[in-house]
Amino acid sequence: MRPKGLIILLALFTLFYSCKEESKVEGTEIGPEVSTFYFIRHAEKDRSDPENSDPELNQKGLGRAMHWAEILKEANINAIYTTDYARTTMTAAPTEVKNDLIRQYYDPSMINIAEFKAENIGKNVLVVGHSNTTPDFVNKMIGEEKYPSMEDTDNGSLFIVQQIGDMTTDMRLTFNCNCPD
Repeated sequence: MRPKGLIILLALFTLFYSCKEESKVEGTEIGPEVSTFYFIRHAEKDRSDPENSDPELNQKGLGRAMHWAEILKEANINAIYTTDYARTTMTAAPTEVKNDLIRQYYDPSMINIAEFKAENIGKNVLVVGHSNTTPDFVNKMIGEEKYPSMEDTDNGSLFIVQQIGDMTTDMRLTFNCNCPD
């Protein structure tokens, strides 16, 4: 073999073996984990006693709580957070039962966003809050003041925040409920 051909063969051999990666099964590449957060406000509460600061859900609210569980059934929820109020825990209850989970309580004024994100890496999380705390929590998650407080009659907004590595996306959907009054 001529020296020039030997050099080319040696170069190709070196290139082939130095660039060869370990064999991987297609579709098994590991990248940043995806964390998805679903934020809702509690369902309709019983307003019959204006002095009651912790009312339960009314009949329509119970129907909406069931409706949320149906909407979220394909989301594979594996963590649920609520504030410590009857209306938020009752809203989360059907989703808890469907997913065999135990809710965790959070205090909106004490939430540490970095810790919250770190504790939930790779999870699908439902967070049930209030008309002022839900948009505020979403804003903190996305790092901007995008969503104002919700109207008191808005029990059908669903905020979805997805965290993939350092990238965050968000959206707001609205669901109507033909729940009985």
